[in-house]
Amino acid sequence: MIHSSPPAYHAVRFYENEKSLSQIVADFLAEGLAAGNPGIVVATPSQRAAIVRELVARSLDVIELQRSNDLVLLDGRDTLATFMTDGTLDAEAFKAIMCEAITSACRGRVDCTVRIYGQMVDILWQEGKQDAALRLEMLWNQLAQTHVFSLLCGYAMGQFYKDAHVDDVCRHHTHVISTSGARPRVA
Repeated sequence: MIHSSPPAYHAVRFYENEKSLSQIVADFLAEGLAAGNPGIVVATPSQRAAIVRELVARSLDVIELQRSNDLVLLDGRDTLATFMTDGTLDAEAFKAIMCEAITSACRGRVDCTVRIYGQMVDILWQEGKQDAALRLEMLWNQLAQTHVFSLLCGYAMGQFYKDAHVDDVCRHHTHVISTSGARPRVA
């Protein structure tokens, strides 16, 4: 679905442990799935597994959700590799890859707001590629000018003890999720 307004929901959660993050991501996805909106998870195998465990704990049939393409699980590193060359992000390749994922998840539904959890920025940040992570945040915001989705990003808090760039990251988001997990309602 195409629109021209700024992103409605592009949130960030700075997390201390994978369990708390996976609970917040599962709540974010489950809320959307209950409203009939698909979800996409772009994360490492361990985070995907933790999120799936949390969805199952919420009595969601993850196998059926995947079969119907209402829940799409993508590997964060593999997806990054499809639009990065020599450490540089290819904006057109990013747009093509993510547009395809969003379109596939919506399957022609009208008023489809995909909920996306992305760990790719965190992967880049943890590899010391802060500029690339911030550029990827900008690419997500640009994509939000043409596609409807709600995006939740996660960053390991440990990376910010030595690098006080929290404000740089927050500047690219519409919402910051508190340590209690409290967040505004999402589309």
